[in-house]
Amino acid sequence: MQRGVDVSIIVPCYNTERFLGQALASAQQNSRANVEILVLNDGSTDGSPSIMRAFEQRDQRIRVIDKPNQGYGATVNRGIDEARGTYVAILEPDDWVLPGMYDDLFGLARATAWPDVVKSSYWRILCHDGCDAQKAHGYLYGRIKNTHVPITLADEPQLIQYHPSVWSALYRRSYLNDQGIRMREVPGAGWVDNPFCVHTMAAARSIVYTNEPYYCYREDLASASSAHTDAQIMIDRWNERQDVLDQLAICDAGILKANYVVGLRFMAQILRGELDHKTHDALVGMARRMDQDIVRTIDCIPTHVVARCMEFAGSNERPPSALAYKAHLAREASWALRSNGPKFLFHNLKLALSKGAHA
Repeated sequence: MQRGVDVSIIVPCYNTERFLGQALASAQQNSRANVEILVLNDGSTDGSPSIMRAFEQRDQRIRVIDKPNQGYGATVNRGIDEARGTYVAILEPDDWVLPGMYDDLFGLARATAWPDVVKSSYWRILCHDGCDAQKAHGYLYGRIKNTHVPITLADEPQLIQYHPSVWSALYRRSYLNDQGIRMREVPGAGWVDNPFCVHTMAAARSIVYTNEPYYCYREDLASASSAHTDAQIMIDRWNERQDVLDQLAICDAGILKANYVVGLRFMAQILRGELDHKTHDALVGMARRMDQDIVRTIDCIPTHVVARCMEFAGSNERPPSALAYKAHLAREASWALRSNGPKFLFHNLKLALSKGAHA
């Protein structure tokens, strides 16, 4: 009897010829799990299609799907619809994975009774253009205490508090279909990984996390969607994150707090610029969706940003003290030093000073 597909690796591509070969070659380095690699050409106009086709001719596990340009969310959704695997994964065409990532994560799924989501840590690849690349652990590394056992988001709310990192995971395909979970379909990338992350984690009956990093994420590419900030996009995506929690009737204080932290990070970025009336009113709308008693407990965001959020919400309560935020910074410095060494600690300090808020 022919074995079914274990993991469908979805590679959404739009004009990604520079790194695409490395991404596809890395996905090929899995032999224990039966994988299919779905390369979705989202109307590329560069040399990407010829690279895809060359890989397709050499490896029967690779299938190229051509489609008109519709953006990242629609392209990932097409991949989920085309997938045949028990699990699906997303591989960005400008990143790469370490050998055996999908073998190991599928093996972990098998060993833990087929959870809805298998999540791993990842590597941040920093400063790779014009200088020596630096490799640093992602923000979840060492923070999730329940590893290799089934949990829910209520057990580890930090799973939605940092970078969505939707690509460092396997998602059980039947779970996505049963729950109707798909990406938002907007032009370009548009940070649609944010509500997708919250939905996949919050609706899951079982999540298994491993601290082993496999995925190598090129963090500071100028072309990456995370390198561009647009106030309305951030506001829309956070509201969609909160919409998911509301629709699922999530009232767990830890989960809500984790989502508020992300909203306050977005707010901090927006507040660095001049506010027009529309943006001001949108921030007021965000703040009023947050339980201010929970907001007052948040110490990982600069105190002036928390105070501004409370002002937007019409709260007369006092925000957390500046001392609490300084204590948080000390804890983060300790985490960075333990996880990545002094070079990364220096990088993070520069990042915090330039952005005004730890991400």
